[in-house]
Amino acid sequence: MKINRSTGGILGGQYQPLSKDDIELLHQSALEILKETGVAVHSTKALDLLETAGARVDRSLPRAWLPKSMVEDAIASAPSKVELFGRKPDHHLTLGGKHVYLGTGGTTINVLDLDGNKRKSSVLDCHQIPRLVDALENVHFIVLPVYPNELTEENADVNRFYGGLRNSSKHIMGGMYSLQGTLDVIRMAEMIAGGPEALRNKPIVSFITLMISPLLVDEIYGDIMIEVARRGLPLAVPCEPMTGSTSPVTLAGNLAMFAADTLAGVTLTQLANPGTPVLSGYVGTITDLRTMGYLSGAIESGLLNAGAAQLAQYWNLPFYATAGMSDSKTIDVQTGYESAMTTLLVALSGANYIHDAAGLMEFAMVASYEKYVIDNEIIGMALRALRGIEVTPETIAADLIHEAGPGGYFLKAKHTVKHMRSEFFFPQISDRNLREDWLEMGGLDARQRANLRAREILNEHQPEAIPAAIDEKIRAEFDVIVP
Repeated sequence: MKINRSTGGILGGQYQPLSKDDIELLHQSALEILKETGVAVHSTKALDLLETAGARVDRSLPRAWLPKSMVEDAIASAPSKVELFGRKPDHHLTLGGKHVYLGTGGTTINVLDLDGNKRKSSVLDCHQIPRLVDALENVHFIVLPVYPNELTEENADVNRFYGGLRNSSKHIMGGMYSLQGTLDVIRMAEMIAGGPEALRNKPIVSFITLMISPLLVDEIYGDIMIEVARRGLPLAVPCEPMTGSTSPVTLAGNLAMFAADTLAGVTLTQLANPGTPVLSGYVGTITDLRTMGYLSGAIESGLLNAGAAQLAQYWNLPFYATAGMSDSKTIDVQTGYESAMTTLLVALSGANYIHDAAGLMEFAMVASYEKYVIDNEIIGMALRALRGIEVTPETIAADLIHEAGPGGYFLKAKHTVKHMRSEFFFPQISDRNLREDWLEMGGLDARQRANLRAREILNEHQPEAIPAAIDEKIRAEFDVIVP
């Protein structure tokens, strides 16, 4: 089965919900929050770093107040470009500016499988989903999507990353559950990459170290953040403020919360190791004030992530965003319109590393095999929108129009043959047949076609294998499971 891979990194930035004055006011507000309100810091290592660097610290709370100059120095220290790699050269990502890539997200504890069953996610899913995504040409990277419920936290990290690395040559990113698990994953990635220096030069893995909104550094996440930064490996420092619960109810208040939270994380990474490749990050959304529940498919999530992308561009920092989720419980029209709207808005904003863009539904608690295939098509359409319309003498084709003349026909023209494959997006799941032909082929809807496509990939696609000798060493050293 031939896989046609698309190129990511297309320029966005066409959609800008914030004005320059809005951005400046939000930035200054975030600096003021960090200076006057401060951050609760439950990691002793992080608190030590902040105090040594000149932050005012009260260990009895524990809290640190960050001077504006400290945060501004950290923004200046952090790289404006972060490079991530896969095990194959065509999966190289260059994050920064307004260059756009889209991929999966996680970590869910349930899957909606190809038999239509919602069940707890397992080690098998940790292997099968990356293999499915490896064959989806519009999905540029993998954020490890599911948790292996049959395992303990002690061996979940290494098994999740092993499942991703073994079944896909795309870049693998994941959140972590323990410091030892982080060290195990780094060691495993070094074995595959060819050593610590090789991994730093071409990182095939990266890490998510969440800031807890509002204004809190967790002990485990804080320690992991510092450990990863000191090793010079890429990491994202996202936060997840929710309107009306963990942030003010207004969208502007939520963005101010994002800016303060993620800048606190960026500051810690640069204090630990100046120049650490870090992504400012955001997973914010609105709260369903009827139930106080998390909403993943709200249009406001698209607005918020687009605004956050503008702030990251103002700081000149690569940006980890979220889009493409749905709160639907099944693959239906709601799944389609919610996923498509936020994917398009956030891609058009120029967010760099848009995770959650494939596979997630039901309040980000379920990963759907069919939705990965459908979202691959949505992402492809969004990428075509980003490309825009190329206007040159060649594409205007005035000479051809003159040659054809009034009432002319263009189908047989060499110009048509030259441009017809590059000018349009050709869907694989959408049906464009006449009704009679569609019925003759079985009259399948989009979900049924996605189901068949997913089964085909899982049956036929063979990802780039980890070299056998290295794989054997990994299995000998770590408690990894091959389903």
